[in-house]
Parts: sequence; structure tokens; C-alpha cells
Amino acid sequence: MKILLERLFNQEELTRQEACSLMRDITRGAFADAQIAALLTVFRMRSVTVDELVGFREALLETRVPVDLSAYAPIDIVGTGGDGKNTFNISTCACFVVAGAGYRVAKHGNYGATSVSGASNVMEQHGVRFTSDQDKLARSIEACGVAYMHAPLFNPAMKAVASVRRAMGVRTLFNLLGPLVNPCLPAYQLLGVADLFQMRLYTNTLQQLGIGFAVVNNLDGYDEISLTDEFKVMTNRYETIYQPASLGLSMARREELCGGGTPQEAARIFDAVLENRATKAQRECVLINASFAIQAIEPMRPIEDCIALARESMESGKALCAFRRFVELNS
Repeated sequence: MKILLERLFNQEELTRQEACSLMRDITRGAFADAQIAALLTVFRMRSVTVDELVGFREALLETRVPVDLSAYAPIDIVGTGGDGKNTFNISTCACFVVAGAGYRVAKHGNYGATSVSGASNVMEQHGVRFTSDQDKLARSIEACGVAYMHAPLFNPAMKAVASVRRAMGVRTLFNLLGPLVNPCLPAYQLLGVADLFQMRLYTNTLQQLGIGFAVVNNLDGYDEISLTDEFKVMTNRYETIYQPASLGLSMARREELCGGGTPQEAARIFDAVLENRATKAQRECVLINASFAIQAIEPMRPIEDCIALARESMESGKALCAFRRFVELNS
């Protein structure tokens, strides 16, 4: 580690193989906490490269609890988190809208780091019990279109750095890795990021990994499409900045997307969206994220068609039916 740290302090970059080997050693407990903290500090002071990120990801996936859902070619819908906006759980709502439209979703999530509305928080509020059982996950995605994987059950290697991350108390390299280590290796991904640098980093990474994707960013700093400003979408086919009005949607105010102050309040907002009785801003925010997820799966389908599919899923009650069936199967 000393040699690698000296290289990194001198602004050198790691190869993909070196990054993979380094992460293997970290997850095996080969280094002291102070050395790991120094490494993580390096990657806060300078940007991680695509090769480094891919190498780190490979090592973490080697230790995962694997899940084979490849027969369903699912999509994961996730934000990087940590944008400090305390929105309600838009990406998790979008999962059920996408499922209601007839697609399969393999959601990899955790408790919220900067809000009360993380995916796992919302699931627990509805009585969902997390599992790593392959058969139960397959039954869930087969019957309702959604399987949910609570990250701590599938990524044991993360325990090796948990104390260091808690002590540092800031976002680290592992926050960047979180959206890339879904244990079922989904065929598609809608990934929300909070800034344009991350957008480019993830776009280049997902292209290298061969995943069908859309990376989205609201230009005022949300790690999802919030409709509070212009938003940008990057896929392996195009790169476009949209105005909400250009897609027939209204501009939202920040306070309209607040996730509430308690897990119970966040769950009530979640329910209201799927029951199609939430505010227009809340519903349209979920709608547009679900729409670009659908287009990530079907890249040749115009976004206007995807919006129509997502709207029909929500307004017909199909999204709500998918969620109620999910809770029934996973409680």
C-alpha cells in the first residue's frame, strides 16, 4: 500500500488491473484503517478514472452474493444519493411505474444517507422483509415485475470499510461504486447523478461495461429528473438538454418534492404517487424518470411514447397493482 499511496500522492493513475487488485486487498482486511482513509482522501482530492472505477467494481462484484435474474433482462433505477435535496423516493416510485408498464425491474437499494426516504426505508415502512434468497427474488420479479435487493445483504465486502467511512463522515469512492454493484448485473440502468462530472464519468463507465443506460441530471443539482430546472440526459445514442415544457410537463418548485421529516411521512407521499392522488409536481417527476427508464430498455422508442406508457401505468392503477403485489410477496 505504501508504494501505491506514494504513486497516488504524485498524481499517478492506476490501471484497471491495479485498481482491482488493490480493492481485493482492502476487502480482505489487508490494510490499516489509516491507510484506507488516506486512499479514500486521494480520490476526494482528484477524480477517479474510468479504468480505476471499473477495476474497483470488478473486485467488489467478486465477493458479492450473486443473483441470476438474467432471464428477465431487468433494469435498475437508482440515484447516486447525497444531493442533500431530501426529495421523496422518486426512483423507487418510478420502479413500480415501469413494472406497471410491463417491464422488469431489479432494484438495488439501501437506507437513505442524507434523507429519510431511502429505498429500504420506504420498503420497511410497508412491511417488506429483505431477502437474498434467489428463488424468492425470481418469484417476485416474475409475479409483479420488481425484485428488491437490500445492498447490505449482497455486498459483504463493504463491511471492511464501514468503520472508516463512518469516521470520515463524507462521501467517498464507495458512494460512486454503489450504483455499479447491483448483484444481479442488470441489463439496463437509469442512473441519476448530481453533477455533470459524474454524468460524464458514469456514461463512459457504462459504455465500457456494455450496459444499456440513460444517465440523468437536473442542472440545478438533483440526482434525478426533478423538473425544477432544465435537465440533461446522456445515453449511448444521444446527449440532450430538455426543458420540462418541451415534453408537455410543468416546472416544479423545490418544496413540492420534499420527502418529509419522518419515514412515515415519506411513505405517505410514496403511496399518494402510486395511488395517483399526489400533487401534479410529484406525479410528473416520477413519470418522467420512469419514461427515460423505459427508453433505456427500448432506445428506439421516442420519449413521447415512453411518457404515454408511463402515464397509462400510473393513471390506470397498474403501477399501484404492481406495488401491492410486491408487498404481498415480500412481507
